[in-house]
Amino acid sequence: MSSRRRSPSGPPHLGVRALTALVAVLACVGLSACSAPTATAPAAATATPPGDPAQDPALARFYGQQLQWGPCTDYAASPDVADQYRDPRYQCAKLEAPLDYAQPDGKTVKIAVMRSKATDQANRIGSLLLNPGGPGVSGTQLVPATVKSTENSPVQARFDLVGFDPRGVGVSEPSIDCLTDAEQDQYRATVYSDPSPAGVAALEAHNKEYADRCTARMGADVLAHLGTREVVKDLDVLRAALGDEKLTYYGYSYGTSVGSTYAEAFPTRVRAMVLDGAVDPTQDTVETNIDQSAGFQQAFDAYGAWCTTQPNCPLGTDPKAVTATWQKIVQPLIDNPARTSDPTRTLSFSDAITGVQQALYLRSLWPALSLGISKLAAGDGSVLLTLADFYYKRVNGQYDNSLEAFQAITCMDNVRITDPAQVAKLNEGVVGAAPFTATGRGAVNAKDPCAFWPVPPTLEPHRPQADGLAPVVVVSVTGDPATPYQAGVDLAEDLNGRLLKVEGNQHTAGYQGNACIDDKLTAYLVDGTLPDEGAQCVLPAQ
Repeated sequence: MSSRRRSPSGPPHLGVRALTALVAVLACVGLSACSAPTATAPAAATATPPGDPAQDPALARFYGQQLQWGPCTDYAASPDVADQYRDPRYQCAKLEAPLDYAQPDGKTVKIAVMRSKATDQANRIGSLLLNPGGPGVSGTQLVPATVKSTENSPVQARFDLVGFDPRGVGVSEPSIDCLTDAEQDQYRATVYSDPSPAGVAALEAHNKEYADRCTARMGADVLAHLGTREVVKDLDVLRAALGDEKLTYYGYSYGTSVGSTYAEAFPTRVRAMVLDGAVDPTQDTVETNIDQSAGFQQAFDAYGAWCTTQPNCPLGTDPKAVTATWQKIVQPLIDNPARTSDPTRTLSFSDAITGVQQALYLRSLWPALSLGISKLAAGDGSVLLTLADFYYKRVNGQYDNSLEAFQAITCMDNVRITDPAQVAKLNEGVVGAAPFTATGRGAVNAKDPCAFWPVPPTLEPHRPQADGLAPVVVVSVTGDPATPYQAGVDLAEDLNGRLLKVEGNQHTAGYQGNACIDDKLTAYLVDGTLPDEGAQCVLPAQ
């Protein structure tokens, strides 16, 4: 299959969309050692971080800018969310920031920002900055979803809810654009399953072409400054432009990487921070991808254990055989894609795997997944193709730029894998960790697009250090397919934060309708009350 890695996505709670006439699914885009809970709001130290850019005279015009709020009609990154952006309760603006913070007088970028003002302005605490993850997912889209999920909550009453499209994402300027819609369709449909030297060479040529297209269409100077290192500097400029002395932040999935990186850069500027579905900054590219693949296999096995207890499960009645049964259904697509209800499109092997992975993000999608597999077994790939379209954000033949942004940002945030032994370790490790994704023909040990990226990465694996950081809360789900539970345990320990353990099977957990979780997070965000040590919540079974 294609070497495109599926990295952590944002929270699967951005609304309900039709899957088929019979199925409604939630769209997935993809929130240790502390003392006893405190009843006072988190207060960071007053010291200024060393080398604080807010004190740099050359950056004063960015930190001192006044946002010009107006209607949000032109801020929708895709047509399927346009109606939400017409709601007059939402206000939008563009934040200006340097493309390169080392050259503040040079090119600039504009960051799209949306807010919903606190409903109790007399008791307003400040702004709650939101990031849904990806990387590459529009943060402005998270505001309407959060407004809905925090209705009648002190969170909505006491905070302006603020989402932003990180540089290169959504309608921020410039917006990453590497492929045309037709090229996106072709990229998805092409399957590389030949592990021979010729097959490896073909996939590497394909991946190099992707990198070359990004470079030609965006410019190497722009690609060089799209990583999380720059995003957190933009976040601090946004904090200042919003008038907040300290940051209150909720990050889902990759948004936890933004949060932990901000905490390292500006530890004394954090008031409160929730990190939901943690990305482990200590892991290298190989470890991250193999662990995530194992997480998806765990989720697939959990789905299989449930499916085999249901009437007419398309994977049979033996939970130990579900992967093998699925392989028999999906692997023929490598040579013979399945028909769909759209006579111009078929379901490829790669899209079938993507459709399954999309459904594994949220347990409530398991019935839709069963329907999709049943139909595929009968020769109809329509349901799984629709699930894959949700993942790729394809609406009426058009794509937003979330997957292109994902690729560009990922390449800047990860060490490149070019050594043949490491390339083999990565690809063979992914296949071994997630056999439900295997072609049955062996790993194709090709370098991925990042190996051909024109500029070096700006982050590397490290153990985070954030001296002076206020206590943070890390939410981790035991059966999270995209960000394994242990990553949350480790991040909470590294940041000296408080872990909230959630038993269940889905990606991320906060403000998705579970009172046990939401009440604890609200108490922390509003009043600074940390969850009890060892606190746990349980997601309901299907």
